[in-house]
Amino acid sequence: MTQKIKRQISVFAVMAAVLCMTAVPVFAEEAADMPARYQTFWALVPPIVAIGLALLTKEVYSSLLIGIVVGGLFYADFNPERSLMHVLEDGIIGSLSDPWNVGILVFLVILGTIVCLMNKAGGSAAFGRWAAEHIKSRVGAQLATILLGCLIFIDDYFNCLTVGSVMRPVTDKHNVSRAKLAYLIDATAAPVCIIAPISSWAAAVTGFVEGEDGLSLFMRAIPYNFYALLTIVMMVGLVVLDADYGPMKRHEDNAKKGDLFTTGTIQAAAEETEANPNGTVAALLVPIISLIACCVVGMIYTGGFFSGESFVDAFSNSDASVGLALGSAVALVITIIYMVATRVINFKECMACLPEGFKAMVPAILILTLAWTLKAMTDSLGAAPYVAEIVKNNADSLAKMLPAIIFVIGCALAFATGTSWGTFGILIPIVVDAFANDPELMIIAISACMAGAVCGDHCSPISDTTIMASAGAQSDHVNHVSTQLPYALSVAAVSFITYVIAGFTKSAMISLPCGVIMILLVLMFAKFVQNNNDEA
Repeated sequence: MTQKIKRQISVFAVMAAVLCMTAVPVFAEEAADMPARYQTFWALVPPIVAIGLALLTKEVYSSLLIGIVVGGLFYADFNPERSLMHVLEDGIIGSLSDPWNVGILVFLVILGTIVCLMNKAGGSAAFGRWAAEHIKSRVGAQLATILLGCLIFIDDYFNCLTVGSVMRPVTDKHNVSRAKLAYLIDATAAPVCIIAPISSWAAAVTGFVEGEDGLSLFMRAIPYNFYALLTIVMMVGLVVLDADYGPMKRHEDNAKKGDLFTTGTIQAAAEETEANPNGTVAALLVPIISLIACCVVGMIYTGGFFSGESFVDAFSNSDASVGLALGSAVALVITIIYMVATRVINFKECMACLPEGFKAMVPAILILTLAWTLKAMTDSLGAAPYVAEIVKNNADSLAKMLPAIIFVIGCALAFATGTSWGTFGILIPIVVDAFANDPELMIIAISACMAGAVCGDHCSPISDTTIMASAGAQSDHVNHVSTQLPYALSVAAVSFITYVIAGFTKSAMISLPCGVIMILLVLMFAKFVQNNNDEA
C-alpha cells in the first residue's frame, strides 16, 4: 500500500469518526452557560487533532477543518445544529469580522499586489542579477537572508513577506531550497521581534505587565530570552557549517541538484508575472523602502505619535493591524505613482496586478482564516483559563524550576493555539503576581514565558507567523513545518536546560554561554553524523 493511499485512508477514517460522533445521542444534561468540556483538557484536543493530522497527512486544509469540527462538537455537546452554528457564526464569520484580522488580511492583499508590481516591473529580476554579482555562494545568500530578517524587526508579518519577496530571487539563484528559505524567514521573524525593544511584539508584552514598568522589564528580560537568542546562533551555525539534518537535509540536497521544492523533478522557481526585461533595482528598492517607512509611520500614528506621544510610547500603544494596513496602502499608492511616472509599466498593467496580488495570497488567507477559526473554537472551550489555573495552583511549589516549566507550558500553549500574544496574555500576569517578591526570578520567568510562546508559535503549523513564512518563501506549508521542526525542537531542548541553569544561578552571564556551547555541540554532532553518512 502506497504512502499516499495510507494518508488518504487516515483522513477518511478520522472524518468518518467525526461524522459518526455527530450521530451519537447525548444523554447528559446540557449546561446552561458553559459546555460540559469547558476549561478541561478536552479544550486542547481540537488543535492537537488538527496539528497531528497536518503532520501525518501533509494536507493542511482538511486537517484544520476537522480540528474545527471537533471543537464545534465539543462546544455544543455533540449537537449537530449547534455545532454548525457555532463554527459558522462564532468561528468563521467571527474571525473574518474581527477588526484585527481584517487589517492583517488587507495588509496581505496589498503586500501581494506590491510584490506583483515589483515582479512585473522587473525589479525582482534586476535585484537577482545584482545579487548574483555580489553574493557568490549559497552561504552568502543564506547569511544575507538572515541579516535582512534581523534588520526588519518591526513586525513579524511584515518581516516574513518582505524578506521573502526580496530574497527569493537570490536564494533561487544559488539553489537554496524553498523550505530552507522559509525556515530562515520564520526564524528571523518572531525570534528577532521578541528581543527588539521597538517592535509590535514589545508593545504587546509591555501591555500585559500591569503595575510594573513593562518596557523596563522587557529590556531586562532580553538576555534571558534564550530561545530567541539561541535560534539566531542555530541559524548562523547551520549555514556556516552546512550542518543541515532531518528532513531539511533532503530538501537541501535536492536543491543543490536544481529541485528547489523537493517535488522529484527539476522545476524552475516560477514567477507568475511576465517581467520587464529592462527593469532596474530601483523598481524593487522604491516599493520596499516606501513600505518600510510608511508602515513605521502608520504604526506610530496609531499609537498617538502625532498627538504628542514619544516615539517609544507610540510604538507601545500602536495597533499593528491598522498601522500595517494603513502604511501598506500608502506605499501601494507611492509604488503605482512611481511605476507610471517612470514608465516602467503603464497604469493598466498596474491595475492588472491588483487581482494577481490577491490570487497569490489566497492560500495564505485561507489557512489563516481556518487557523483563526480553530483558535476561536479553542477559546470557546476555555483552553486559556485551564492552563492559567494549572500554572497558578503550582507556582509556589515550582520554585527555582519555574522558568524551565513556564517555558514548556508556554511552548505547549502556543503550539496548540497558534498564538504567541495570547500566551503572553495568559502567563505573564500570573508570573508577575506570583513572583512580585523576587524581582530577578520574575524577570527570568517572564523571559521564559516569552521564549516559550515564541517557540510554540515557531513550531505550530496553525501559527499565523508560520503561515506567513510559508507564503513569503512560496513554500509548501506542511513542508516548511516538517523541515523546521527538528531545528526548533533542538533549540527548545537546549533552552529548557539553560532555563534550569538560570533558575539556580539567576545569571545570564553564566546560563547564556552554556546554551550557546550546547547549540554548537548539537551542530558539530550533526555535522559529524553527516560526514560519516557521506563516507558510508
